[in-house]
Amino acid sequence: MRVLCASLLLFSASAFAADLKVKVIDPQSAAVAGAQVSVVAFEFSMSPGAAPGTYEGMSYRSPAKTATTSSEGVATFTDVYPGSDVEIKVTAPGFALATDSFRLKDQITVQLHLAVASETVVVSATRTPTPAEQTGSSISTLESGQLELMQPVAADDAVRFLTGAVVNSYGQDGSLSSLFVRGGESTYNKVIVDGVYITEPGLTFDFGTLPLGQADRLEFLRGAQSTLYGSDAMTSVVQVWTRTGSTPTPELRFGADGGNFSTANGCASLSGARGRYDYNFFGDQFNTDGSGINNAFSDSLAGANVGAALSSKTSLRVRVRHSNSHTGLPGAWDFNGAELVPPLSIGDAQTNTLLGSTELTIAEPSGWQHRFTASDYVYRYFDNSPDGNTYNFASVYNYDINHVAGEYQGDYSERSWTHSTFGYRIENESAYFGYPAFPPPTHGQRLNQDAYLQQQLIWKRLSVVAGGRFVHSSEFGNIGVPRVALTLLARHGNETFSETRLRFSYATAYMDPDFTETFAGLPYYLPHPGLLPERTRAFEAGFQQNFLASRWVLNAIYFNNLFHDQIEYGTNTVTYQGNPPGTLGQFFNVQKSFAQGAEVELQGKIRPRLLVTAAYTYTSTEYLLSPYCAEDACGTPLYETGNPLLRRPKHSATTLVNYPGKKWAANLGGSFVGRRPDSDFVDDLVNHAAGYVRADIGGWYAINSRVTAYANVYNVLDRRYNEVAGYPALPVNFRAGFRFRIGGE
Repeated sequence: MRVLCASLLLFSASAFAADLKVKVIDPQSAAVAGAQVSVVAFEFSMSPGAAPGTYEGMSYRSPAKTATTSSEGVATFTDVYPGSDVEIKVTAPGFALATDSFRLKDQITVQLHLAVASETVVVSATRTPTPAEQTGSSISTLESGQLELMQPVAADDAVRFLTGAVVNSYGQDGSLSSLFVRGGESTYNKVIVDGVYITEPGLTFDFGTLPLGQADRLEFLRGAQSTLYGSDAMTSVVQVWTRTGSTPTPELRFGADGGNFSTANGCASLSGARGRYDYNFFGDQFNTDGSGINNAFSDSLAGANVGAALSSKTSLRVRVRHSNSHTGLPGAWDFNGAELVPPLSIGDAQTNTLLGSTELTIAEPSGWQHRFTASDYVYRYFDNSPDGNTYNFASVYNYDINHVAGEYQGDYSERSWTHSTFGYRIENESAYFGYPAFPPPTHGQRLNQDAYLQQQLIWKRLSVVAGGRFVHSSEFGNIGVPRVALTLLARHGNETFSETRLRFSYATAYMDPDFTETFAGLPYYLPHPGLLPERTRAFEAGFQQNFLASRWVLNAIYFNNLFHDQIEYGTNTVTYQGNPPGTLGQFFNVQKSFAQGAEVELQGKIRPRLLVTAAYTYTSTEYLLSPYCAEDACGTPLYETGNPLLRRPKHSATTLVNYPGKKWAANLGGSFVGRRPDSDFVDDLVNHAAGYVRADIGGWYAINSRVTAYANVYNVLDRRYNEVAGYPALPVNFRAGFRFRIGGE
């Protein structure tokens, strides 16, 4: 009889089922697109005052329903049973998790709020929106407002102020800027823009030519992450998303600024959202002469981000970005203040990139989300350095890379406490490398197929993230990489000493060799197609302690990385095919190295809108197995057993202070990098780079709702230093200008 009554109750309720709309807004009441909304419970009773066990007193709790907000910030739920209350959970990247109960009505509005970084919802750690404290990962973020304050010339001027990041630039704006994280190589970082992988396996990614114009968010994830992202994600993942349109009335934004060293910058964008569609078309142009000889840099950026809601459950998004830069190459000449040779007066590099992606998202049946992505990335680099001296060798070469990929990612929320992520990716990599003086260019190609699975569980106080990736490479065969991360809420605490969380993670990762290391062949250079992928074993452990009702958070992490099959370059030690010793070069797998250290980070709110993050990183590195004179090739004594790894400082620290006000805003970024081993790679007269401190400040002031004045000063202390031995950094420089807005809301 009770079963029959329940069935009748559900049938009766379904007859009156209706649509529920949940609108998500930010602290300024602007719509938040792309938020994940879960209606975790519906409850009702036909007659709340009836006696228990009767038909009138029965209640029903429905399964969770999930949806993603549109460009107008609205998530729609169909067939919602009428009742007394609904429990809603909203996870939106860049904001704190929002959970609350509401009286059921046609539309409910949820307002999100800003939080310290550890409470912020992130995407990169699990490939789905998740509160950072539940991921078991070390992650830092820069939101749209922070990036607008910092006005970075390129990604290197933003990432350098994040916990655990050590940026090494070969000179001034536009020069090659590499990233070292947790003792790993500069090739161990995966970079993703709008869902497109833009790193070439085995090749140092240049953060100095990655513009951040119209960037909505940047996430910096530390640790081995090959389980979710495949090759390159050995020590970090850097992911960038472009802004979407959000205003019903089209909004035109444009601005310009200028500064010393003949610096000029201009930008414009047209964006909006109407009905099912949203759009953002943008462009940016930056030019500077730099200081000194042959330091000019120019970069142009153009792109579009267009979305369409095909239905309440299906959406389509297309993104395109094109960047073209030109950089002068004065070479290595000023070593820690000692001008050993004059800078090169000629020589330049040109970088041209084009990426595009199409993403189809289907959010049905309830609890499921399917994402299909197709992407294409083209990278062209030309180095023209015909001049040379003692520390700079002439080099004229070009490198053309093309990545075409397709990927399916599925997400399923079985319960409110468990979530599955799984997927399949296929990628075709093609590259041409050549010296015009030695035609024809060398061509290499690889086909990689990956399958991955990750499970998230939250059971009482324990959070578990566990998964693995299986990779089949046409060149390297099969590779498997697992990862597990645990987070335990050890105690709830009180007002002063709030939550205490313990963390642990273990992972392995891999990185394919660069095409030039395996395929390229020149009269003085031997290809090595037998190279093995580089591998790492990584674990980290630590704790998170919240203070003063979680307004302040202290994170302390110990990390331990063991790198295997590292690739080094050497010259032949015996006569080979008539070539005397020392005349041929080749890459080989020999080296094994070790890195361990700690990251200590303090985040807090001094006032509701005054946010501060201060961090210190200690890193100790050592070569455990020397590559010197192995496989009939010799490396350099710099890599002998017991030596520290180059360009990894033992001590580094960062500070970020932000005040995102309504009428005005300000930012302070500080970076301290200690003395670190380096080399001139010629006679080893220079064996280190001196420590330095860099500080940047910036701010804007809203003259009215349509006009904003802004200014930024970089290296405000005017420190003269080398991030890489031989390449002096830019002295104090500034930019100031105005931004204008027409239309919008």
